Amino acid sequence: MILSISQLAKSYGDTPILKNITFKVEARDKLAIIGVNGAGKTTLFRILSGQEEPTSGTLSMPKHIEIGYLSQNLELEQDKSCIENLTLVFSPLIEMEEKMHELEAQMGNLQGDALNQIMAQYDRLMHTYEENDGYSYKSKIRGVLAGLGFTQAQIEMPVANLSGGQKTRLSLGKLLLKEPDLLLLDEPTNHLDIDAITWLEGYLKSYRKAVIIISHDRYFIDTIASGIIEIENGKSTLYQGNYQQYADKKKELRQIELKHYLDQQKIIQKQEESIALLHSFNREKQVKRARSKEKQLEKMVKLERPEALPEEISLNFRVRLESGFEVLKVRDLSKSFDHLLFQHLNFDVKKQDRIAIIGPNGIGKTTFFKILLGEEKADSGHLLWGSHVEVAYYDQEHASLNPTKTIFDEIHDAYPLMTNTQVRQALAAFQFKQEDVFKEINVLSGGEKGRVVLCKLLLKQANLLILDEPTNHLDISSKEVLEDALNSFDGTILFISHDRYFINKIANKVLDFNQDHSQLIDGNYDTYLVRKHPGESTVMPKKETQVSRISEQEQRKMKNTLKNVERKISELEEKQAAFDEELASEEVINDYQKYNDLVSQKEALEEELNTLLEQWESLSEALS
Repeated sequence: MILSISQLAKSYGDTPILKNITFKVEARDKLAIIGVNGAGKTTLFRILSGQEEPTSGTLSMPKHIEIGYLSQNLELEQDKSCIENLTLVFSPLIEMEEKMHELEAQMGNLQGDALNQIMAQYDRLMHTYEENDGYSYKSKIRGVLAGLGFTQAQIEMPVANLSGGQKTRLSLGKLLLKEPDLLLLDEPTNHLDIDAITWLEGYLKSYRKAVIIISHDRYFIDTIASGIIEIENGKSTLYQGNYQQYADKKKELRQIELKHYLDQQKIIQKQEESIALLHSFNREKQVKRARSKEKQLEKMVKLERPEALPEEISLNFRVRLESGFEVLKVRDLSKSFDHLLFQHLNFDVKKQDRIAIIGPNGIGKTTFFKILLGEEKADSGHLLWGSHVEVAYYDQEHASLNPTKTIFDEIHDAYPLMTNTQVRQALAAFQFKQEDVFKEINVLSGGEKGRVVLCKLLLKQANLLILDEPTNHLDISSKEVLEDALNSFDGTILFISHDRYFINKIANKVLDFNQDHSQLIDGNYDTYLVRKHPGESTVMPKKETQVSRISEQEQRKMKNTLKNVERKISELEEKQAAFDEELASEEVINDYQKYNDLVSQKEALEEELNTLLEQWESLSEALS
């Protein structure tokens, strides 16, 4: 056992943060702590790492256990380079190297017993050095730096010259190299691009000691965690399995809790009605019975109403004006500042596309969005916008918010024709309920501000949403609300994201954004992975066992069938696009009979296309 916590509680003054936290950590456990922002997750980490004391409860662990805690800033020496900072982790090995060099120098000047003594000392030191992987620490350092996305030039930079995000990544690398018995990682995927997150997942999966993470990255949790600790209303509940298993179990439990709560409310209501009736008789015997029932009611342990699940409070967001079928054509676009960001960017956006743009940090994804919005100019190439395209843009700065307004006024002033009830309903969909709507913008957290901006954006009813990292600072519950809202939106979406779970939920295409060659791939993130790395397994373990049961001959046959299906799908999609163009022409619009004939033909084609897509999904799943 690494750690045991029982009935741990923490209060600040009269404000309780944690009320009853109980769980155990065994060697090599990989646990994820989840909960809404403000639930007390980071407070718990500060207690586990010894930075704070609990108000009550017990925390026990063996004395020899070393805990490593990644808060937002691990101490770094600002005047030293990245590689020098990480090399400090291996100071004992470096001291051994220096001592061995000293002994080597002495050996040349000694003979007999004196030489034998020095050689014996050298052998002991060499043995200790080898046992502690002395010959591999330099490659470990470079491997961690490369995995976390540092270039050769950056690893030689002084830490003082790094951005905040780069310093956080370097702190993470330093902690990983220390290899403590228990790793505490608070939002470790912040400031990492998808390649770095994927590397970190592989590192942590093979980490031979215990890990606890706080994260809102559901894909990351699904990949890493063997157990989920949920903190809700100050109490902890342990669920075995990954995030998806937790989510299924949570939904089931929430429905049971809601039924128990509603059943108890009916009992309470009947008791209160009975008490009121007995009091109304105004006779001593009935009054005594009423008082007896009142005491029974007082002694009853009242159940708290479980919070509504995200889908129970979702809202549909519609477009004001339909765009044309062709929304945007990007042709041979390029952009540089002091260095090349990207060039030869070509892709098309069709009506109701949901395109996720992924790629390394610093490649120019946000700059591309600014070109779309007219805030930056491309060096070459051009944009061809379709008809009736109305754009709504979400950035990470939340610049559109007035800090002196309340949440309610921010929405109502932007949309004065909405009734108070409609404003409240829209805000409730983004988890602002009751008195929360009267909070001022300037007291909100980054995640809360993000939710206000997203609500305001969707109410604009534009037909093209351009979203730059919309899930940043959102807790899991808020992400699920956003996903419900976007999935009810019937326009087109272009979004930048490193959140692979979110991409899987929203995207029907993925733009792999690179410096020289960007590629648009049909499907969500998992489909993109299959196309980019054929033969590699995705997160879900069930599919691996399925593949092992298919013979090589069957696999070859299925792959050939899959190719034929993909070819047919491509042909039908081209025909579908041709139908759309023809239906939009003035000649067809004015010819009622021809229009109806074309619509019938298109519907038949779409039915055939849907059948092929189902076949493609079935084959892809069997082969992935």
